[in-house]
Amino acid sequence: MNQERVVIENVQPVINAGRHAIKRVIGETVHVSATVLVDGHDVIQSAVLYKHEKARKWQEQRMDSIGNDDYKASFQVEKLGKLQYKVQGWVDYALNWRHGISRKLADGQHVKSELLDGVIHLEHAYAKANKTEQSLLQFGIESFQTDSRYDEAVEVALSDRLKDIFLKYPAKQFAAESEVFICSVDREKARFSTWYEFFPRSAGQNYNHGTFKDCIELLPYVEEMGFDTLYFPPVHPIGEVNRKGKNNTTTAHGDDVGSCWGIGSKNGGHMSLHPQLGSEKDFKKLVQEAKSRGIEVAMDYALQAAPDHPWVKEHKEWFRWRPDGTVQYAENPPKKYQDILPIYFETTDWKNLWKELLRVALYWVEEFDIKVFRVDNPHTKPFHFWEYLIGEVKKKHNDVIFLAEAFTAPKVMNQLAKVGFQQSYTYFTWRNNKHELQEYVHELTTSHQREYMQPNFWPNTPDINPYHLQSGNESVHLNRYALAATLSSSIGIYGPVFEQMISSALPGKEEYLDSEKFQIANYDWSKRTKLTLIITKINQARKNLAALQQTNNIKFLHQDNNQLITFYKWSEDRKSEVIVAINLDPYYEQETWVPMPLQEMGIDEHHGITVRDVITDSSYHWSGTHNYVKINPVLPFHIFEVKR
Repeated sequence: MNQERVVIENVQPVINAGRHAIKRVIGETVHVSATVLVDGHDVIQSAVLYKHEKARKWQEQRMDSIGNDDYKASFQVEKLGKLQYKVQGWVDYALNWRHGISRKLADGQHVKSELLDGVIHLEHAYAKANKTEQSLLQFGIESFQTDSRYDEAVEVALSDRLKDIFLKYPAKQFAAESEVFICSVDREKARFSTWYEFFPRSAGQNYNHGTFKDCIELLPYVEEMGFDTLYFPPVHPIGEVNRKGKNNTTTAHGDDVGSCWGIGSKNGGHMSLHPQLGSEKDFKKLVQEAKSRGIEVAMDYALQAAPDHPWVKEHKEWFRWRPDGTVQYAENPPKKYQDILPIYFETTDWKNLWKELLRVALYWVEEFDIKVFRVDNPHTKPFHFWEYLIGEVKKKHNDVIFLAEAFTAPKVMNQLAKVGFQQSYTYFTWRNNKHELQEYVHELTTSHQREYMQPNFWPNTPDINPYHLQSGNESVHLNRYALAATLSSSIGIYGPVFEQMISSALPGKEEYLDSEKFQIANYDWSKRTKLTLIITKINQARKNLAALQQTNNIKFLHQDNNQLITFYKWSEDRKSEVIVAINLDPYYEQETWVPMPLQEMGIDEHHGITVRDVITDSSYHWSGTHNYVKINPVLPFHIFEVKR
């Protein structure tokens, strides 16, 4: 039993009734809405209250009515960690009194009794008001109680100054509150990042095993193209038992290096480095050299073990053993991974297992300053484990970012994002035509996914050589990178195979021939191509244009040519705007009239604008409701910066 009269419903954004946190990065805005209603016709007020989890005092943002008992307000997040927010609603008896007295006065009624009723509201505000406000309130209190000052009292009662004071110092008697919800706040890289992946063991020359020192020599190449995150597949010792040969054959020969995801050998496990790559000192130097160039090294966090991993002997209960005494290796029928043992998360020793896996992550964070992890196959491990691990890491280091490498059922991918992953691989790799691309991006940016999933678009990975890239067609490579880089604020490529268009595939499969996952590759790292030039220019545009540093602010500009995809993007403050047009046809020139987003831009059709192509530096004057573009496959896209 309670005397609250206000009901609060349908608070948004909320994920699974508050079970999971929404996500933002520092500087972003949380737009909150709610239904707030009361019996009868009393005036009600509502507010969003918010604070950092470590703060004592709540901050308040009053909500505005948007009709039909719905209200909205916004606040900006300013600090890493967990932020709490809730909606509060109350009958505002002071404003209710003022509304009633104004109605009676408009009807010509005498309101002496009502003025006396109002004294209590002025006295409540007086206790909180500043000296200037107290002067008006004292004047009102005295005039409300003096018959000869009736006209003065009415003037005070109807004044905007008194209304503003009532709004500023509400009594909030019997205020109702929603549940407390959580917003997880990360640094900007959680939303905006540009990844480059290569295998350290292929950083050498003439098929010699690469080293961390060789990787340092390649940092200028990565920096030159404008990447801010350098991701390495696992750099740990590789198992020798059941080691895979070239092209995933089950028999390895003497010089076969094996899959780097087959982690662990006599040389150590997840907290060791492959001896041929170099020492801990070498790796630390690589991380620091990269950081000095504005590049963060991202490590692979792969929770599995080779048959000769130290864990297999020291913690047999962490693996699943068959009745015949053999251990169960990884399978995804018809695929078999004899060189990899999955961790048995249903072990009775699960608490010690979880603590050890947390120790592994914290080791690389605290000893080597690694703040970004790409997590291998997280969808094959329990959701509650990830919630525990990410939560515990971020308690100590709330700037760490985890990318979920999960190409699986959509709801499973969504759940991984909900339990804490800051970034997620996506289905972009397989979205090719205009309808598929628009539908998928619309889903990511307008559904509830926008509140908790930060997509990362990759045109290729070591595991995926998509059919459309296997042609080796330059225009396809260009439009796929342009699509990824403009549709999503986080992107990545596996190189140098992408920019050098090394596209040979196993027949009938989306897999690379002579896959680098199982052997050392030999690259000419000095090679520069049209792709390296265009990638560099696109990445520079992403750094310069805030409109390209977020994913959710996008409007597709619908026109009739299905070989052209056109859209408008903007920064939250509208200081940065771009219009993008991409030709999806790798063989023929395409043209269309692009409809202008006049309403979103806040201009009319007679207002001219200048657009500058950030790749060619050509400028054009546009006006009217539509503007013409023609795109040749030689350079299959325009990224137009809007100049007001």
